[in-house]
Amino acid sequence: MKKQFNRMRQLANQTVGRAEKTEVLSDDLLMIERRLENVRIVSHNVHKKMVMCQQGTVGTDVDKRHKKLPLMALSQSMQEGVTQLGEDSLIGKMMEVCVEAESKLASEQSQLEVQLEKEVLDPLNQLAEVEIPNILKQRKHLAKLVLDYDSAKARYHQATKAFPSATNAQTMAAKVDILKEEMDEAQNRMEICKDQVAADMYSFASKEGEYARYYVLLLEAQAEFHRRALASIEGFLPTVQSMQDKWTEKPAFGTALEEHLKRTGREVALPLEACVMMLLETGMHEEGLFRIAAGASKLKKLKAALDCSTSQLEEFYSDPHAVAGALKSYLRELPEPLMSYQLYEEWIQASNVPDPDKKLQELWMVCDRLPKPNKTNFRYLVKFLAKLSQESDINKMTASNIAIVLGPNLLWAKTEGSLAEMAATTSVHVVSIIELIINHASWFFPGDEDFNVSGIFAMPGCPGTPDPEGGSFDRRRPGSQGSLDSDSSRKDRYKSHPRLHRHESHSAVVSASYVVASESVTVKADVLTAQPGTL
Repeated sequence: MKKQFNRMRQLANQTVGRAEKTEVLSDDLLMIERRLENVRIVSHNVHKKMVMCQQGTVGTDVDKRHKKLPLMALSQSMQEGVTQLGEDSLIGKMMEVCVEAESKLASEQSQLEVQLEKEVLDPLNQLAEVEIPNILKQRKHLAKLVLDYDSAKARYHQATKAFPSATNAQTMAAKVDILKEEMDEAQNRMEICKDQVAADMYSFASKEGEYARYYVLLLEAQAEFHRRALASIEGFLPTVQSMQDKWTEKPAFGTALEEHLKRTGREVALPLEACVMMLLETGMHEEGLFRIAAGASKLKKLKAALDCSTSQLEEFYSDPHAVAGALKSYLRELPEPLMSYQLYEEWIQASNVPDPDKKLQELWMVCDRLPKPNKTNFRYLVKFLAKLSQESDINKMTASNIAIVLGPNLLWAKTEGSLAEMAATTSVHVVSIIELIINHASWFFPGDEDFNVSGIFAMPGCPGTPDPEGGSFDRRRPGSQGSLDSDSSRKDRYKSHPRLHRHESHSAVVSASYVVASESVTVKADVLTAQPGTL
């Protein structure tokens, strides 16, 4: 009790400046002392956050941790999905591969966490909660011993000063000796503790590089984990990519033509062939085909049916306008127009040639430079449109009218300007190009066309488009084109087919000028104003 009282009094005197305070630590040790507390706080905070990053239970082994990881829960959920979907589903097949992949990632994650716990978390915790606190505890004890020494020294010096004037010199001398012993003993304890604290602090300073290595180990472990995880995922990717590539049931609308043909092994795009075959059976005598808009819900349903390659298309035979609308949508939604971005300028330049024969020759040369998939499908479409225009006395769709409503869906500029600019430039040129090609279809594409290319559709009794010119033709004289069919034979064929219907309620197309409010198209003579996207 007396020692504590003396210590408190000495501390008070040192605080108010009435007593000298002994500083036992050198400047470098004082610097290390300040860094000790900062390192302890930082290490404690880092350890706490790293524990929060651990997804498994800290302290458990690899197997137990693996079972509790979120990735393993995801893998188990996918396994249940595989059971529900079955082996015939592409999603089920994909999930089956992902089950193994996620389980492997969970295993890698659990190994990482156990490694980090052993190499980083535990040493950081030892540093922040044991090693540095022990040094700080020793430093605090040294501060107490310093106070004891200063207090003993102060009492000894006070007694020494009072000794000459003391009345009982013998008693005072004995007291001075006792105080001297207390001071020496306090100094000895202080020196021992100081040496221990100095040794611990120097040891900490020398090991700072070792402590810093914990963060190197952290990044090395994470890097190795990500390398193993990446290698694992890359091992599974070819399998799922192969499944995806082999799966043929992919949307055709909005897919590049070449990709669609390659995936399905076809020469003519499925939507194009399906729509043409249906129109050949029930739409050739339909007034205003491609001009009159179909019902939105029916059109959407047909596009979805064609996207999933269903063969159940019977219900759409009775609605040729929906079929024509689907064909227009397919052409319009191609990422690149059927007549190709690369040849856009050449098409336009060819259409500006003033001489009719030279213009046709130039157009044929551009057409011949189309990529093979584009050329095959363009030929198929043009042959059908030529056949359709032969029925114009019934369906009112002349080559000019067909070009007006379909042309802007076959060619457009890669970087379009305003709507008005596109209507005033691109559409006018394209319409003239398509009209010429339809009118001279057999010259551009000689020979008959078998519209049932895939053989999966029933032919309506009109095989191919006959070539009136026979086997030989002269590309320098394209104007001498004969009639492809007579009016009487067309009417006879129309009457003989039971599934052809006419809807008299549709508005008539008169001469070469008509107005269609439903598609916002007005055509008079050679002036065209159109709203892109409605054609």
